[in-house]
Amino acid sequence: DKKMYALRDVTATVSCIPLIASSIMSKKLASGSDAILLDVTTGTGAFMKTVDQSIELAQLMVAIGTHHGRRVAAMITDMDTPLGHNIGNSLEVMESMDVLKGHGPADLTEVCLQLAANMLVLAGKGDAAHCRAMAEAVIADGSAFAKCKEMFAAQGGDIRVLDDYSLFAQPAASYELLAEQDGYIVANDAEKIGSASVLLGAGRQKKGDPLDFAAGITLHKKRGDYVHKGESLATFYGAADKFEAAAAEYRSGLVYGTEKPEEAPLENAMPGSSQADRPCSYNNFFSAEDAQSVRGGHSKSFRPKGTAAQSCVAVPFCAFTLRTGHLAQKNCRFLSNSLYLRDKR
Repeated sequence: DKKMYALRDVTATVSCIPLIASSIMSKKLASGSDAILLDVTTGTGAFMKTVDQSIELAQLMVAIGTHHGRRVAAMITDMDTPLGHNIGNSLEVMESMDVLKGHGPADLTEVCLQLAANMLVLAGKGDAAHCRAMAEAVIADGSAFAKCKEMFAAQGGDIRVLDDYSLFAQPAASYELLAEQDGYIVANDAEKIGSASVLLGAGRQKKGDPLDFAAGITLHKKRGDYVHKGESLATFYGAADKFEAAAAEYRSGLVYGTEKPEEAPLENAMPGSSQADRPCSYNNFFSAEDAQSVRGGHSKSFRPKGTAAQSCVAVPFCAFTLRTGHLAQKNCRFLSNSLYLRDKR
C-alpha cells in the first residue's frame, strides 16, 4: 500500500475514489475485523469535498467489505468546520483525553459517542439506544479513560502525560490571533486552519520535514460565534517566526457577517432525487441491505439521525430502519468526520 500510494502521489491519482477505497479496505480486511465502522468525511477539510463524493466513496467501501463477508457501516459528518477546539499533535491528544474524562467539547464528544454506539450495534451488543447508553456510561464511570491508559501502557507509552498535560513538550512561543472587526463568523474554513497548523510545524509540508509535536492551534471562536474587534479568535503555538505565515493562511478562510449563519446542514439529496422534504444535518447515516442492493443501485430511504423510519431523501441503494435489533441482522453502512486529512481520534 505504501508503494501504491507513492505511485499515486506522482500520477495525480491521490484523489481517485477506487484507489482510496482499495487502500483503506485492504488494511481493514487484512486486520481480520468481522465488523467495520468507517469514518467518511465531507467538506473543505476532507478529501471528499462534496456529499455526493463522500457517498460514492462510502458505497464502494461498504460494497467491498460486504463482498468479503464483513458487517460494514460508514458514517458521514461535516468537515467544513473543525471538530473540537484543538489542532495539533499533543493538543489533540489532550482534547481526546478530555472527551474520555467527560469534559470534552460538545461537538467532538457527540461524534465519538455516535461512532462508539454504532460500532457496538454492529458488534451485536444491542439496539441503538442501549448502545448509546453503554458508550455514555463508560465515560461517566471512568472506565473508558482507564482502558485508554491500559492501551497506551501496553505499547510502551508514558501514561503520566494523560493525567498531567504539563508533561507534554511545551511550545517555543504562543500568539493570539485577533478579530479584525465586529461580526459573526460565517465561514471558518477547516482546510485553511489545517494548513495553518502545518505552517506552524504540526504537519509536514514535504517528506522529511521534522514535526513539532507542541505546535498547533486552539480555537476560541468558531463558525456561528459573534466576535468583537480585538477579541482572540485562536491561539497559535510554535516557533515565533512561523506565526505570520500561519495567521495569513488562517485568515484566508475566515469570513465575517452581520447575521448569525444557519447551522450548516449536510445536503444529501443525490442528483436527480425527487424527494427532499427537509435537509439532512450533521452526523447522518445510511445503510445497504445487502451487497446485491448496493450493486443494483436500488432506491431506498436515507434518514438523519434520530428520525423515525420515514424517508428524508431518496438515495440509490440506501435502506435502514433503526429499530431494536434490526441493524445487527443487516449489512449496513454509515458515514463521518475528521480534520485536515488525518486521523483525529
